[in-house]
Amino acid sequence: MQDITRVPVVDLEGRPLMPTTPKRARLLLKHGKADARWSKLGVFYIRLKTAKTPNNQPLAVGVDPGSRFEGLSVVGTRDTVLNVMSEAVTWVKKAVEQRRTMRRDRRNRKTRCRACKSNRLGHGLPPSTRARWDAKLRIISQLQKVLPISTAVVEDARARTKPGQKRWNLAFSPLEAGKRYFHDSLAAMGLNVATRQGYETKKLRRRFHLKKLRQKAAKTFESHCVDSWVLAASETGAKKPTTKSLFYLVPLRWHRRQLHRLQPTRGERRRYGGTLSLGLKKGTLVRHMKHGLCYVGGNLNGRFSLHSLEGKRVTQNARRGEFKVLTRVAFRSQFLPALKNGVSLVER
Repeated sequence: MQDITRVPVVDLEGRPLMPTTPKRARLLLKHGKADARWSKLGVFYIRLKTAKTPNNQPLAVGVDPGSRFEGLSVVGTRDTVLNVMSEAVTWVKKAVEQRRTMRRDRRNRKTRCRACKSNRLGHGLPPSTRARWDAKLRIISQLQKVLPISTAVVEDARARTKPGQKRWNLAFSPLEAGKRYFHDSLAAMGLNVATRQGYETKKLRRRFHLKKLRQKAAKTFESHCVDSWVLAASETGAKKPTTKSLFYLVPLRWHRRQLHRLQPTRGERRRYGGTLSLGLKKGTLVRHMKHGLCYVGGNLNGRFSLHSLEGKRVTQNARRGEFKVLTRVAFRSQFLPALKNGVSLVER
């Protein structure tokens, strides 16, 4: 199978158009008819220098939710635009518990403190559950800005209840509530929402002659994106995946500002946490003159710490004049091209 990738396109006014081929995108950039851009997901796209009247075909995004990894695919009537494999947000529960412990410790000290605020009502969902579904919503929202997506097809995760088992049934209530919150949010974004059951997804894989890997952590199309692809293709009518390349996304984690790192310290307090690094937002995508595409981390002694798209720190001694600011990203994005055997370069 020939792997055919697509490049998202927007016009001068920012309206998403039908994606194009990499060859045509290079020609548009070469002749000065378009500018290079990066989305908040770290996905490359081009912006035309003229306004166009959109004449778009229907595009659908398939969503395969998971506990540790998730798959999303944007599919048209014939071509596969892109596949996304994302790590789920799993650290919120421990972070909330740590924040609560630190808050109680502060109030139990024999020092002056403010009275408790009555703003702990929440949003009706546990913070960890809401964070998981919000991460998927952020990805779809950013894709919607550069791609004319009209429909979202989601695999429906139903909770198995047991009559008379109160604790068992209550354990699944966040899942059901989060699912409804996700569907309502997609509808509020202007998308038509369709659902498929797990057994229907399995039938679709058989219909398209596709197999799914048992290794959930494998960074390949067959681990999660195969399900998201068949979900989207069932809505648009695509016959086969035209690309098995994927974007591997890791949500960036921001730490809260802390005067003391859990324990009081003497002398000068070392700065920890926050979202700013010498005036730049952490997670800003930059192009360094030596290290290429990187994103901004912390800082030390007036120099920037830069990290590669694979998550490894490449330098702690970067100066402001050594890189060009591109955009701010909320996810660490890595493009994994598919080989003939369907295994990505990272897994070899």
